Amino acid sequence: MKVIILCGGTGYRLKEETEFKPKPMVYVGNKPILWHIMKTYSHYGFNEFILALGYKADYIKDFFLNQKAFTSDFTLSTKDHRTKYYLENRREVDNFKITFVDTGLDTQIGERILRCQRYVPENDSNFMVTYGDGVSDVNIKKLVDFHKKQKTIGTITGIHPRSKYGSIITDSNNLIRDFSEKPVLNDWINGGYMLFNRTFFNYLREGEMEHPGLIRLVKEKQLSIYKHEGFWYAVDTNKELEDLNNMWNSGNTPWKIW
Repeated sequence: MKVIILCGGTGYRLKEETEFKPKPMVYVGNKPILWHIMKTYSHYGFNEFILALGYKADYIKDFFLNQKAFTSDFTLSTKDHRTKYYLENRREVDNFKITFVDTGLDTQIGERILRCQRYVPENDSNFMVTYGDGVSDVNIKKLVDFHKKQKTIGTITGIHPRSKYGSIITDSNNLIRDFSEKPVLNDWINGGYMLFNRTFFNYLREGEMEHPGLIRLVKEKQLSIYKHEGFWYAVDTNKELEDLNNMWNSGNTPWKIW
């Protein structure tokens, strides 16, 4: 089953990082967040990816095209540029099969997905989609099993959002008992890690985000939610990127299931 990862956005609120690189290439530890997402899928046996590229697409292409040099010892002859790689000593070898698709610089997400349709084989009844900026410990195998059981066209992974603000806990006498810093809310939001029957392409339109396509599924009672109570964290600001790196450096990495 193919996994489409949306990598085309600009990431304005990460300006210090994304001025020179696309948002999915911001580093958590010594690897881009995109790599962390791919490792999660690969852990469950889904290692065929379609990267929907846009802003600074060449940066992403260069990273993966140069992996052999980055992870191997090699000898280079500068005169004729002949290179001998010592692959027996290769480090950190990933088993990814990646299709790079230039979906346009300013293309909306729904159309980016639509432009990847030609790379999803006709005999693949389902495909997955996720965003290129969120890591999670979601069990992809259970997600797939749930989707097949539901028999709807689409399934999205629902997660509890974290409030941007601290909350105040009071008692019946209006005395403050405690403060809760950015508590997790009881509501559900779309956390990515989505799964669709290939007929979902018929619900997408050029020039649209993905949301109108999802609404069309809702109207036909064809969209399910897989409720994930575990870890999920998206990087939208420098503070959130710093938080993930602090987790990585401390060894507190609940999304690192591989």
